[in-house]
Amino acid sequence: MSACCRSLVVLSAVAMLGGACRSTDATRATTVASGGEDNSMSGDRNEGREGWHELTPAEAAVIEEGGTERAFTGKYWDHHADGTYVCKRCGAPLFASDTKFDSGTGWPSFDDALPGAVREVSDWGRTEIVCAKCGAHLGHVFRGERMTERNTRHCVNSASLDFQPTGAEAAPAKEARADAYFAGGCFWGVEHLLEGQPGVIDVVSGYMGGHLDQPGYKQVSSGTTGHAETVHVVYDPTKTTYEALAKRFFEIHDPTERGHQGPDYGPQYRSAIFVTDAEQRRVIEGLIAKLRARGYDVVTEVEPAGKFWPAEEYHQDYYERSGKEPYCHIYTPRFGD
Repeated sequence: MSACCRSLVVLSAVAMLGGACRSTDATRATTVASGGEDNSMSGDRNEGREGWHELTPAEAAVIEEGGTERAFTGKYWDHHADGTYVCKRCGAPLFASDTKFDSGTGWPSFDDALPGAVREVSDWGRTEIVCAKCGAHLGHVFRGERMTERNTRHCVNSASLDFQPTGAEAAPAKEARADAYFAGGCFWGVEHLLEGQPGVIDVVSGYMGGHLDQPGYKQVSSGTTGHAETVHVVYDPTKTTYEALAKRFFEIHDPTERGHQGPDYGPQYRSAIFVTDAEQRRVIEGLIAKLRARGYDVVTEVEPAGKFWPAEEYHQDYYERSGKEPYCHIYTPRFGD
């Protein structure tokens, strides 16, 4: 137990379906029933995620895993209205409604895409189409079927689309959000000192990096689960940067202490950063290199982000609720700028 901070203790159905919209790639063989759920989808197909909309498990199974919804079940296969079909994940405009036609296949079909909106990718002898902005899987494109004068059919999953009617007021822009995960000793202090940073929306204390599902504080404190006390920082990337937050993290804990932080000993108090993509790793490795060049023997572990488990409610916003100030974590300028 901490010596300074512990006063409180889609669906999995793979179905037979006809139609030319189904992906043939063996790694994308998931067939998604409309409205189904698949909580196993990891969503690691692309790296940049800032500003993306939250997806349901069924949507993620199509958009992020390349699955296909069943024919005649999607929201837009028989949809007729004036407007623009946009990417469900990032909101980028994809297809004008006047290019939509009834192909009889049971999936939304368009004989043209908006300029530069769709990217084509070779897919085992067929041509996959993805959103050019975020890489979301849309479906496949077929040519030579002579269904329209353009002789082209973009066969798209409804799950990959949203619709903006002509003349409708644009929906209010969603607050841009991105995630960061830092572990540097007792999470009370790290949470408290990062919450006040510009652009930070929320900070949650929890656990990451272990092998036990749904760990509790007592289990993590045993030092046997592999978890580190970690904070999940949600921030607005239009108001701050990942690098700015990471620099602050390196300056509110001691990245040279191995296996402990101050008087708190154990693997759960290790210095670690859990990165969500290659760009975050690049930023962290660059900051560590700068610190080492300034003489700091940095031992901070850089690991891929895994499942984050929020800690018990009594750990959240501890210093704000108690009116105390952290003494395990003190801001110390280390970068010389």
